[in-house]
Amino acid sequence: MSSKIEPRPAAAGGSEQPRPGRWLALAVLVLAVLLVAVDATVLGLATPFVSEDLRPSGTQLLWIGDVYSFVIAGLLVSMGSLGDRIGRKKLLLTGSIAFGAVSVLNAYATSPEMLIVARALLGVAGATLMPSTLALIRNLFHDPKERSLAVGIWGAMASAGAAVGPVVGGFLLEHFWWGSVFLINLPVMAVLVVVGMKLLPESRDPAPGPWDIVSVGLSLVGMVGIVYAIKEAAAHGVSLGNVAAAVFGLLALVWFVRRQLTLTSPLLDMRLFHHRGFSGAVLADLLTILGLAGLVFFLSQFLQLVQMRQPLEAGLAELPAAVGAVAAGLTAGIVARRFSVRIVVSGGLAAIGVSLAVLGWLQADTGYPLIGAVLLVVGVGAGFSFTITADVILSTVPKDQAGAASAVSETAYELGAALGIALLGSVVTGVYRDFVTPPGVPAGAAAEAHESLGGAYESSRGLPHDLGSALLSSAQDSFVDGLRIAALAGAVVLLATAALTWVLLRGQELGESPEHP
Repeated sequence: MSSKIEPRPAAAGGSEQPRPGRWLALAVLVLAVLLVAVDATVLGLATPFVSEDLRPSGTQLLWIGDVYSFVIAGLLVSMGSLGDRIGRKKLLLTGSIAFGAVSVLNAYATSPEMLIVARALLGVAGATLMPSTLALIRNLFHDPKERSLAVGIWGAMASAGAAVGPVVGGFLLEHFWWGSVFLINLPVMAVLVVVGMKLLPESRDPAPGPWDIVSVGLSLVGMVGIVYAIKEAAAHGVSLGNVAAAVFGLLALVWFVRRQLTLTSPLLDMRLFHHRGFSGAVLADLLTILGLAGLVFFLSQFLQLVQMRQPLEAGLAELPAAVGAVAAGLTAGIVARRFSVRIVVSGGLAAIGVSLAVLGWLQADTGYPLIGAVLLVVGVGAGFSFTITADVILSTVPKDQAGAASAVSETAYELGAALGIALLGSVVTGVYRDFVTPPGVPAGAAAEAHESLGGAYESSRGLPHDLGSALLSSAQDSFVDGLRIAALAGAVVLLATAALTWVLLRGQELGESPEHP
C-alpha cells in the first residue's frame, strides 16, 4: 500500500516557475534563525553569572534552562498550523516583535522566578518563528536541488548563530551584566521586521479550515505534562505527583491524536506519520538532540567553572562545532545525492556518538586540542544529519501543510532538548551533589555549594584560601564525573539512533517520497 501523502490539486500544468527574489527572501529568513540560535546559546554561557546574581537553586537553574523548550514544544504544532491559516509572513513578523519585547523582560529579571516566567513567555514568541521560516522555504523553493541548498543555508546560519552567540555573549559578559546577552536580540529583530515587510512574500493554505482551539490546548497540556513529569522524576525520583502529570499529559495527547483524526481541518494531519521517511527524520531529530543537549548545556560551565576560562575565551573555544556544522550544512545536499540520505544521516549521527564516547575520558585538565577536535566532529555530524532530515521532512509533505510539518520537526528538536537537559542534566546534577565536603566548611556554604557549581564557586570565595580551594576542587571533580557519565549516555543514544535511521531512511531520496514504507 502506498504511503505517499497526496498533495492537494496543483495549478494546471503541474510545474511551478521559480519565484523571483527567493534568495533575497531567504536572506531575511535566516535573520529569524539567528534570532533563535543566538538566544539559545548565550543562556548557557550566562548561566554562571545568573547563578551568582539571582542565586537560583539547582532545580530553578534547570527550569531556567529548559522551560523555554517546554513551552515551545507544546505550542510549535499549534503555531505552525496557525501560520498555515493566517499567513506565515504575518506570523513570523508578529512573533519577531514579541520575541524582541520579551527579551527585554528576560534581561531585567530580578529573581529566579521572574526569569523562569520570562523564559516561558519567550517560548510562546519563539514558537512562531522556526516553523514559519521552514514553511516559507518550502513555498519559496520548488526545485528540489534549490530547496536542499536553501535548507543547507538555513541550517548553516543556525549554526553560525550558535557560534556568534557565545562569542558576542562572552564579550558582553566581560563588559556588562548578564542581562545584556538577551538585548542582542533587539537589533536583529528590528532588521528582520523592517526588511521582511518588504521582501517576504505571504503564503498560506488556500483552504485552511478553522484553527481548533481545543486541539491547541490539548497539545500544550499534553507536551508540558509529559516533559514536566520526566524532569521531576529524573531530578527527585518517581512520585505520585509526577506520575499523575505523566498520565494527564499522555491522556491529553491521546485525545489530541483522536481529535485530529476526526476533524476535517486538523491542526496536524496524522497521515504524515504514515510516511517512513518523515517519521524517521522526526525521530532522528528528537533522539539526536536528546543525546546532545545535556552536554551542550553543561559544556560552558565546564569551560568557565572547571577550566576557569573567561566568557569570551569559552565562547571561542566552542567555535569548532559551529564551523563544522556550517561547512557540513552547505554541502549536505550534494553529499546526500552523491551517496544516499541514510549514509549521510546515519554516518553523521555515528560520528557524533563516537565523539561523545571520547568525552567519557574527560578530565578537568584535558587539553583544548582534544576538546576542539571533538567539537569539530560533533559539528560536522550534526550539520549533515540535521540539514538532511529537515530536507526530508519538507520534501515529503504538500506545501500547503508545510507549516504544520515544519512544526513537527521543530517540536522534536525542542522536546529532545528539554528531555536531554532534564534527563542527562539531572545525571550531572545528581552526581555533582554527592561530592564530599571538606572538613571545616560551614553548613551554609556547603549547602550553597551542593546546589550548583556556580554556588560552589561563590562559596569558595568567602572562605579561607586553602579551604575554599579544597571545596571548589572537590565540587569540580564531581561535576566532571557527572559530565563524563552524561557524555557516555549520550553516546549510546546517538549510536542507537544512527542504527535506527539506517533502517527507517532506507530508499529515501531528497525531493522524493518512496512509494512504500
